[in-house]
Amino acid sequence: MFVLGTGAMTAPAAPIAPVEMIAAQSAAAAQTMLASPLRERMRVHSSSLNVLAGQAVTATGRLRPRLRHAAVSLQVLDGRRWVSVAHARTGARGRFALRYTPPRTGSWLAQVRYRGVGGMSSVTRRLGVISAFRTALASWYGGGGGMACGGQLTSSTMGVANKTLPCGTWLTLRYGDRSVRVQVVDRGPYVAGREFDLTEATKRALGFEGVGTVWTTG
Repeated sequence: MFVLGTGAMTAPAAPIAPVEMIAAQSAAAAQTMLASPLRERMRVHSSSLNVLAGQAVTATGRLRPRLRHAAVSLQVLDGRRWVSVAHARTGARGRFALRYTPPRTGSWLAQVRYRGVGGMSSVTRRLGVISAFRTALASWYGGGGGMACGGQLTSSTMGVANKTLPCGTWLTLRYGDRSVRVQVVDRGPYVAGREFDLTEATKRALGFEGVGTVWTTG
């Protein structure tokens, strides 16, 4: 090839050898992998989310690929923000176990969170609702008529009667393996030792009979 102004001929560029091409392609692929975070997967194998106050909530699972010593946290929703309340490190096979003892009775939405590091992507798994209960003696009532908190009592009214909790207070009741979330809708019961009167609909939803002990977050 002739270059104007020099009168000299320049040799064409030497073709890239196949080995050099493969090396260049491998380097480009490696750069692409580094630029794109690896996908992590998380499985929660078991969880115990309903406990009596003072007992620990537990959640176990595995992070994949098998990433050892990865930091995993249990988070609860406090208002509008997620707060980490328990931490664990994964074992050799990516397994983890989290334990958390709620400081009081109540219910909180919960999730397990891994913040990706070193090119790994973050991953979050919702657990459900953590509930810490206390025990209370309860009975049930039916019929009709007006309720102390307003409205008319019917066979389909969900709620409980309580002597001291403010009208409209939300609480979770658990009996056996059933749970319901209801409000205080009436006043009572007026029998010594009993804290709650369940409406007929609440009784049916829980499979509750007669007088007995329920778990409550209220």
